[in-house]
Amino acid sequence: MYAIGLFILAGLAEISGGYLIWIWLREGRPLSWGLLGGVLLILYGVIAALQTFPSFGRVYAAYGGLFIVMSVLWGWGIDRKPPDLYDWLGAAICLVGVSIMLLGPRQ
Repeated sequence: MYAIGLFILAGLAEISGGYLIWIWLREGRPLSWGLLGGVLLILYGVIAALQTFPSFGRVYAAYGGLFIVMSVLWGWGIDRKPPDLYDWLGAAICLVGVSIMLLGPRQ
């Protein structure tokens, strides 16, 4: 549960940070929005580094799969862009891949 919580917190920090920078640059929001986005992106890196898995590459690959699912949900909830069948199918395939990478037996 600790690992999943960190993945979710890191994902929220990265997606919200990127989103704040996106709307600062594309929609002319105040500089403070962009700066807050930058702080959240730094926080994402710190949170992700707290994972207890021994392999950096596997942790970040697994995070990437969860990030895809969270991005689809962010687009649906915040941007009001409902995902279609292919969004969900792609996200599900990513989660299967992540599960294999993290939970597969190792020697």
